[in-house]
Amino acid sequence: MTSAPITAAKPKAKPAKPEVLDIEADSWAATLTPRLAQFVAVARHEHVTRAAHRLAMPQSTLSRSMARLEADLGVALFARHGRTLSLTAGGRAFLASVERALAEVDRAAESVRADADPSGGKVAFGFLHTLGSETVPELIRAFRADQPRVRFQLVQNYGEAMLERLRSGDLDLCLTSPVPDAPDLVGRRLDEQKLRLVVPDDHRLATRKRVRLAEAASELFVTLEPGYGLRRITDTLCAEAGFTPKIAFEGEDPETLRGLVAAGLGVGLLPPPAVPRPGVVELTVTAPRAVREIGVAWLEGHPDTAPVAAFKRFLLSRRGQLLPR
Repeated sequence: MTSAPITAAKPKAKPAKPEVLDIEADSWAATLTPRLAQFVAVARHEHVTRAAHRLAMPQSTLSRSMARLEADLGVALFARHGRTLSLTAGGRAFLASVERALAEVDRAAESVRADADPSGGKVAFGFLHTLGSETVPELIRAFRADQPRVRFQLVQNYGEAMLERLRSGDLDLCLTSPVPDAPDLVGRRLDEQKLRLVVPDDHRLATRKRVRLAEAASELFVTLEPGYGLRRITDTLCAEAGFTPKIAFEGEDPETLRGLVAAGLGVGLLPPPAVPRPGVVELTVTAPRAVREIGVAWLEGHPDTAPVAAFKRFLLSRRGQLLPR
């Protein structure tokens, strides 16, 4: 039977970008925004003098501002009755929309302030799937012992995808492998993880504890798809051992690959499992040195909020202690 990849090798479609409001110097947003809060104050007080007092600005300045607003729109927003005002039909319709817009601005401002709060802000944190079952929960538990109110937005993905999300601003920090070396990113090595040759429990090498990778040169391999950091490491280690691996199956999840090994469909070079898997034997690779570096990365020059800076310091303090031994 001919083996085939687990998944089709089609590139994943990128999500459509949301429509972005392009605020030009002569747009309505740029023209009207400075006067919208003033308009709401006048509409609520129905009196320019009282609104000016509430806004701590001269009454004459506010009157000119409202006259300019009406002139710019080409619509009468107020009906004037001596010193008092009332909204026209157009003014009432405009007020409803302006109040919704200003309320959204208030919510946005409160949201970003809350995310940056030193004691209770948010950290957008990405990590590899293989670090999700033990390493990341333990890191967050230890960090929140001193910072119990900090919130986390957690994203699991493969390395290249996380680096792109760093660049786009979706993530503050990520744990990845290999440690990136790019001019727009900062990468710091935190720890290293031993990789093991995983074979079925009835395999010819299953009675061994240690093996040279070259001894598996004739085997079929199950690996992650191209683009994953672990796939690049696997290809590099096999090249150092003097062979190019014959790929039987490609996938996106190391534990799925371990299941394929248990089914006798190949061998794999994989990080340790969170929970021992029946049906496989995990062999120490003596040559070449089979490890992958785990590091933390962030965008160069990107300002940190207080909670992000605190979590970054915490991660860097865990050098050499990130992974279970």
